[in-house]
Amino acid sequence: MQQLIQNLRNGKMELLEAAIPTADNGTIVVQNIFSAISTGTESNKVTMARANLITKAQQKPEQFKQVIDSFKTEGILSTYKKVRTKLDSPSPLGYSCVGKVIALGNEVRGFKIGDLVACGGDGANHAEYTKNKMNLCVKVPPNVRAEDASFTTIGAIALQGIRQAELKLGENCAVIGLGLIGQLTVQMLKASGIKVVGIDIAQHMVDVAHQSGADMSLLSSEEGLVSKVVSFSDGIGVDAVIITAGTSSNDPVELAGAISRQKGKVIIVGAVPTGFSRENYFKKELDLRMSCSYGPGRYDINYEEKGIDFPIGYVRWTENRNMQAFLSLVGDGKIDFSFLITHRFSFDNAEEAYRLILEKTSPFIGILFAYSTKNSEAQNRVFSQTYRKFGKSNVNVGFIGVGSFAQKYLLPNAFKKSNFIGVYDGLSYNATHISKKYYFKYATADFHEISEDKNINTVFIATRHNDHASQVIELMKQNKNIFVEKPLCLFLSELEEIASEYRKHEIRLMVGFNRRFSPFIKLIKNKLSVNKPIAINYRINAGFIPANSWFQDKDIGGGRIIGEVCHFIDLCCFLTGSMIMRIYSSAIPDPNNHMDTLIINLTFENGSIANIAYFANGSIKQKKEYLEIFSTGTSFVIDDFSNMIIHGNKSSKVKLSGQDKGHKNEITSFIGSINNGEPSPIPFNEIYHSTFATFKVIESLMSQKQVSI
Repeated sequence: MQQLIQNLRNGKMELLEAAIPTADNGTIVVQNIFSAISTGTESNKVTMARANLITKAQQKPEQFKQVIDSFKTEGILSTYKKVRTKLDSPSPLGYSCVGKVIALGNEVRGFKIGDLVACGGDGANHAEYTKNKMNLCVKVPPNVRAEDASFTTIGAIALQGIRQAELKLGENCAVIGLGLIGQLTVQMLKASGIKVVGIDIAQHMVDVAHQSGADMSLLSSEEGLVSKVVSFSDGIGVDAVIITAGTSSNDPVELAGAISRQKGKVIIVGAVPTGFSRENYFKKELDLRMSCSYGPGRYDINYEEKGIDFPIGYVRWTENRNMQAFLSLVGDGKIDFSFLITHRFSFDNAEEAYRLILEKTSPFIGILFAYSTKNSEAQNRVFSQTYRKFGKSNVNVGFIGVGSFAQKYLLPNAFKKSNFIGVYDGLSYNATHISKKYYFKYATADFHEISEDKNINTVFIATRHNDHASQVIELMKQNKNIFVEKPLCLFLSELEEIASEYRKHEIRLMVGFNRRFSPFIKLIKNKLSVNKPIAINYRINAGFIPANSWFQDKDIGGGRIIGEVCHFIDLCCFLTGSMIMRIYSSAIPDPNNHMDTLIINLTFENGSIANIAYFANGSIKQKKEYLEIFSTGTSFVIDDFSNMIIHGNKSSKVKLSGQDKGHKNEITSFIGSINNGEPSPIPFNEIYHSTFATFKVIESLMSQKQVSI
């Protein structure tokens, strides 16, 4: 299939050949018939991608600051590679489409193959086939044309803005910004009995607003604009203002304050700055509200990722119900697209559509892509023209999941040390991009293509944490060597199932406990006295992660103890050369029960002790990791894996050019073990023990008692 993507570094667009997505839990695969361009959002995205680096930095100061901080901790070269990788990654366009269902994942309810559905969100891109979350799809009524339904998501954005205004029958409203969302807002306001005045900077849009039903429409530059709007609203000012404009100017927000009545509402739907003069908003006690996309549920993991709906008695209008309501209005003839759809392009001519938007060669409002609806065979693999073998390695690799972590740490370090055969990613366009960049033989959107490929003997897994256990088990059954990024699994039952399956096969199973392989750790390990107890103090300034992050979700990311603290437990086990005997942990109370700030005390069988202080409540300006190791008159201090001091009879310092947490050595050791017929660099009993201990940390926290292993 073809998918439209752009390069974030230079803005170059491309119809990329990618594998057709496969349905997984809670998702629906759709063959697109039409997709709508959100002319405001997408033109801004394309314009930003084509801007120079200085402009990009000015527009995104927070991300620029992160780059500067990365320079300080990771070094210039590492940061440059990270930024370059990010900017060279393909970025999809589009978020509103309509098509026919061709595949359903597990746990999908209310849909069947062949249904005509409108889709929204991150998956509803400009592509011949899309994979969409269940709660971001709605059936299209029989009396609604498919091309009109392609604008459903955009219509839901307009509808949510109206709901935020809480207008009542007979009240009045001003709509500032009469692009596509503004015109739809005007039509829906009129359908609900509201008097509407439309305002825009372009005469053409003002004229179209009359067709949309506006009672009055005005140019923003018109003389006496404020007095005309006040007069329109019986001399008191409008009850609400909905801003659907997209601009870097404060003018829309300032104008809204001037034309609003006492205690009126100002709703921001479009991308506008919120800095404004205090006078009108203060004197009138105006209610300034933001409208979040399509409605309640947007960006909510439980709603979008897991398909859990809000009870209708408590949340009447979710994003899905807003989409349904919009389609109902279209079906009832309340929304008229006859003059709003100004351009239709074949998907093959996608770049021409964006040229029209960016160069403004003619007036436009609604623009859509039309797709061929002919049936095509499932395209499970897309073969790369750049495939190459390197050297005489016996390691034939498949990659499962190639997001930012894999691109930064795994792919570059495995590159040219092994033969890259197949690459899978849930985002099929990303798999294609990586297959070209790293000379894979093929890209696929079906995990089983990798697991069942007899030419692949080794697989790297870097998917989301909740997929690790099932993927590891399936790959073991196929007798593959496995490198899985931490954590190995999310639940103790999964760990036991993995252990049971591992005993049936002669394979290497490696977990990404990379700090064992840091040059500092290797040096210390060589200097430590054998069978002598040591003491460890390990402080991690972990930083804050929001409660709504997938990483924090116990069913997806597992939380920070399982997802990251496992690293530090494993390193302590490695340094002591012993198994843990007892664990006691305590945490600062957390309203979300995430236990992000905690202290873990470990007692080892050989008498060693360790204290892991994992803090999420500190300053981001402080370095992340500080490790102290004490043993028989010698102390080792590692500062964020870039500097080390050894205190003994004499003190000595070791400094690296940048951070080295062992990722390169880890991958080299794993691949070398396969080529040389050696055991895995980390024995399975140590992987099992470190992972098991992670679950015991949580048990200690919950019971507030010391637990034994």
